[in-house]
Amino acid sequence: MPFAVYVLGLAVFAQGTSEFMLSGLLSGIAADLGVSLSAAGLLTSAFAVGMVVGAPLMALFSRTWPRRRALLLFLAVFVAVHAVGALTPGYGVLLATRFVGALANAGFWAVALSAAVAMVPDRLKGRAAAVVVGGVTIACVVGVPAGAVLGERWGWRSAFWAVAIVSLPAFVAVLRTVPGGGGGRGGADAGDATVPASVPVPAPVSVRDELRVLTGPRLRPVLLTMALVQGATFCAFSYLEPLLTRETGLGAGWVPVSLALFGAGAFAGVTVAGRFADAHPVAVVATGMAALTVGWSALALTAGSPVLTLVLIPLLGLLAFGTGTALITRVLGLAPGAPTLAGAFSTTAFNLGATVGPWAGGLALDAGFGHRAPVGVSAALMVLALLVAATTAKSRRPRAGERRLSAVNRCARGRRGSPGERPGTRL
Repeated sequence: MPFAVYVLGLAVFAQGTSEFMLSGLLSGIAADLGVSLSAAGLLTSAFAVGMVVGAPLMALFSRTWPRRRALLLFLAVFVAVHAVGALTPGYGVLLATRFVGALANAGFWAVALSAAVAMVPDRLKGRAAAVVVGGVTIACVVGVPAGAVLGERWGWRSAFWAVAIVSLPAFVAVLRTVPGGGGGRGGADAGDATVPASVPVPAPVSVRDELRVLTGPRLRPVLLTMALVQGATFCAFSYLEPLLTRETGLGAGWVPVSLALFGAGAFAGVTVAGRFADAHPVAVVATGMAALTVGWSALALTAGSPVLTLVLIPLLGLLAFGTGTALITRVLGLAPGAPTLAGAFSTTAFNLGATVGPWAGGLALDAGFGHRAPVGVSAALMVLALLVAATTAKSRRPRAGERRLSAVNRCARGRRGSPGERPGTRL
């Protein structure tokens, strides 16, 4: 695996920390800036909306650029807005920096996924995507708790400075290792020798043609399934704290432990999926989705047991992010005709689920269904995802006449042979 792929994962780690760290900083932000908790919560919503909108827009904005140039620009903007956010005395400016930072993050994600899979052979594409997505899981395990500790000791602004500082080594590493600079090797000379001299900018493909591929009958249900799976994941994850403290009966000290367990499971899931998704993409996705449906249902039913809950949390992290990684790999594999926007649409579907899932869980809570309700919503979203996948598979199944015609065509091709092939060798 080229070292540059791991560099992209490092950058995604810093950005993933920024995306999720506000959960431990809202009270400090609200008190410092003189706003309500709900207003501080809009900072998270602004980031999520920026991610959903920004992935396709930023991918289109940078589609004709060498990938390294695009990655460096997005990283530079990301660092700058965090510095501005750490210095601002006003809520409005901070809200704007969250949205702009999300645009940069979404653009980086989209280009990074495409660049990572372009740097490796087909048999390693799933593993390369897993390394990039793995940056988010490491952020959940290490970055988010570290941000909460920094915020508690030195104020919320220190967490913003930390994200900016951690992003600087990633910027330098991208500059030195990711190929695809403006002319020839550029910064790649100092990079990993296993990386090709240049990650080529994809052959020009019109935006209309890329959109036709991504909105076609093959990819549309996969993207919808991805959004539903991620919606289920973030619906339950967002309300894990009240579930643990008010239903399971665990103390507040168990919350960071449980979040770390979920993140550790997620990291393991991404690693496992990266190794098997290339060879068995459909099997990995189908097995993961079925297991997630059972797992979220089991957590909703057994949330009153501390032991069972703590066992299920890392297992669900493994299944959720493993399945999500396999779905991203599936999209990238099915969309060679959309070299610029495939990663962007994957990012949008991922973050659309991360936006809608917590909203749906909040509706269930406000309706008075109790603190297990978001987990029940997660199970329902997984049932819906399975229905979408099953309906799609059924609609693609050829009818009897089509199967006979396909068999006749295969036999005919076998008798004729293909250029450079002896007749009959395909039978």
